[in-house]
Amino acid sequence: MDQSRRPAGRPGDPGRRRQSPGRALSPACRIALLAPILPALLLASMLLGAGDAGMADLRAVLAGGDNAPLQMIVRDVRAPRTLAALLVGAALGVAGMLMQTVTRNRLAEPGLLGVNAGAALGVVAGITWAGAESGLAYLLWAGAGALIGNACVLGVANAGRSSGSPLRLVLAGVALGATFHGLSSAMLLSQPSGYDQYRFWVLGSLAGSNGSMLLLAAPFIIFGLVAALFLARPLSAMLLGDDIARSLGHSPRMLRAAVAFTATLLTGSAVALTGPIAFLGLLAPFLARALAQGLAAQLAASAWVGAIVLLFADLGARLVAQPFETPISVLTALLGAPLLVWLARGSAR
Repeated sequence: MDQSRRPAGRPGDPGRRRQSPGRALSPACRIALLAPILPALLLASMLLGAGDAGMADLRAVLAGGDNAPLQMIVRDVRAPRTLAALLVGAALGVAGMLMQTVTRNRLAEPGLLGVNAGAALGVVAGITWAGAESGLAYLLWAGAGALIGNACVLGVANAGRSSGSPLRLVLAGVALGATFHGLSSAMLLSQPSGYDQYRFWVLGSLAGSNGSMLLLAAPFIIFGLVAALFLARPLSAMLLGDDIARSLGHSPRMLRAAVAFTATLLTGSAVALTGPIAFLGLLAPFLARALAQGLAAQLAASAWVGAIVLLFADLGARLVAQPFETPISVLTALLGAPLLVWLARGSAR
């Protein structure tokens, strides 16, 4: 064959492969280049939104100024909302990385464990049976529902001979999640007046975050983040196979249960604080893998990326339809849904 007619840059020709400039950078260089994004978004979150408070006003309030309206805007509205975005984004990002690692499925996300559906059922039960109306009441009922829902999923997944397998865990989460959604709908139909309260919570928003809710949820999120780092080493061993993990002294069944509990603690606390936020547990781990190598580093990167994505989405929710707010789940879905389709198509190929 004439060499001049050979197609250039064929996939099977290793001599013609070219590495993109982004891939040529080391993980440390990539993180260093992207490091200023999080502080910039934190500052923007404190400066933008409802109320007229600029940089000079922010400095005055932080210096102890006595302007009551500005103090209310900065300290009571924007600061709790910014901290909530930081904690919830980190929690959902790490929970997504844990779930994808333990199930060995990059399409997995915390909703597969029945956490979101259990939290929603808890909130509906609180509205229907206890007349829950405040954000703190939603937090308590959603947290309890998330824990009970995940306990049911783990119980079903660990029953039988093939207990603890990733496939059983996913199937149990999907099946029981659908059951929880059906129960929630039935309860709302029995008391339609509670639907108006529920629909604002279920869309996901940081607008209702306040200091008391943060103080209640933050310890659980921080504990879950620390526990995830301790799970990184045994999870890395389990990625080599269950037999190798056992030879290194780890129990795959106990490890999967620990990962499920940690992911539930993180997701349940986050969902209870802000309502369900779609696709963040899928998006953050995907981006983290492009930035870091090694499971511990990827967990840390997932927390960092999750916080960045949620802060960015929250700023969009405040600004895109001023003076009203767009549900934050709408914006995360716009980012995450195309990624899910692309990953699914890639998996099929």
